[in-house]
This record gives sequence, C-alpha cells and structure tokens, in this order.
Amino acid sequence: MPGESHIQKRSIEELVQENYVFAGVLHYFGISFYKYEQQSLEEVCRKFRVNPQQLINELEVWAWRKEPSQDELYLRPIEVLVEYLKNKHHFFLRHQLPFLSNIISGVKLPNEYAGLLADLRLMFPLFVDDFIHHIHEEESTVFNRIKTLQGIEGNGYRLEEALKILNKPSIAGMAHDHEAHDDEMEGIRKLTNGYQLEEGAPTAIKVLYHEMQGFEKELIIHARIENDLLFPKAVELEKEVKRKIISTIRMN
Repeated sequence: MPGESHIQKRSIEELVQENYVFAGVLHYFGISFYKYEQQSLEEVCRKFRVNPQQLINELEVWAWRKEPSQDELYLRPIEVLVEYLKNKHHFFLRHQLPFLSNIISGVKLPNEYAGLLADLRLMFPLFVDDFIHHIHEEESTVFNRIKTLQGIEGNGYRLEEALKILNKPSIAGMAHDHEAHDDEMEGIRKLTNGYQLEEGAPTAIKVLYHEMQGFEKELIIHARIENDLLFPKAVELEKEVKRKIISTIRMN
C-alpha cells in the first residue's frame, strides 16, 4: 500500500474519521480507538506491541471482505446454509457486539450526550442478553432439528425414534415464531433518533452510530436469509422426511 509510513504518522482520530472500519480493526487488536484519538498510529502500535504493517494489512482484508449474495446461498445445500449462519452468529457474538459494548461502556463524551449515553448503557446490555438468548435458542432448536431431519433422511434413526422426533414442534411453527424477533433493534433505533447526528458530533459517537446502523442492516439481511432461504429449505426437508417415513410404514 503506498504511503504506509505516512499512514503510521497520522492520528488515530484522523484515520478513523477517514474510514470507520479502522476502529473495528483496532478493536480486533485489543485497542479502544477512542482512548488514543490524539496519538499517531505508530505510537499506539508501539504501546500495544502491534506491527503497524499487520494492522494495515488487516484493514485491507476487511475492506475487501465480501458476503455471498442470497442467490449464491440459495444454490447451496441446507447444511452449507446452516454453517454460514452459524459463522455469522459467531462473528456477531465474538466481534460486533463486544466492539459496540466496548464503545458504549468506555467512551467519554461531552455533557450534551450524557443522557443518551446513560440510556444506551442501560438498554444495550439488555438487547445483547436478548440477542444471545435468541441465537442460542435458534441453534438448539432450528439448527438441531435440521441436523436431526438429515439424520432421519440418511437412515440414522430407527422408525420408532423417527416418529417421536416428527411429533415434536415442526419447522413451520418455528418459522412463524422466528419472524416475531425480526426487529430486535427497534428500541435502540428510536433512542438514537434513527442514528441521526449533527455534523459536528464527536468522532467516537459517529463511529458508534455508524456501527450500530451497520449491525442493524446485517441483522435484517441475516433474518431475510433465514426467513426466505433457510426455513423454506427446512420445511421441504421435513416434508420429504415425513413422506419417506409414511412410505416405510406402508411397506411394513
């Protein structure tokens, strides 16, 4: 990358203002950007014993990261779709939520943001708890049921066991319950007035709002993939397994 030595001399605030992704990359290396805004990248890397080149390389990786389209995912078998969704859950839980929580709990802002920050410090942990519960519930019910259905389809269960499993709550019922969770960030969106800020707001809160809005967009896409791709495929799988079991019973 040209001008790398020049980048290392620039302040953290300047680099983050230019590209908010830089704040997330710094967090990945254990650095809270808002604590070192006036220091140069070189100084901060020295303090944390991070190779500046490694950090810059990581920024490029993040900048070029591309998500598969819904069309691409549609063509994949259901087990690939489940694995993709699990990986996204992992990314949400291991990176995005800790990054947002870190800013909300640690940032210092001018007095005019004190009320907002206090409300976020109350509301965001509740959202995180609900979100983690939702993910764990989804993985232990929906994802596990899909895996079990595939096991039945592959003759991995005796007929009596398969019948008991098929009598448990259906995928179609789970799909209906799932759609009720689709607007999980409504409260935060209202609190932040739809993530609107005046032009002269501090860099740290601009980054926070940008990241929260980006996270909400990711959740919308994630829910759409589940509702439009995963559940229809899973419903078809369940129907196919039931047809197979009925056929087996008739043959016996």
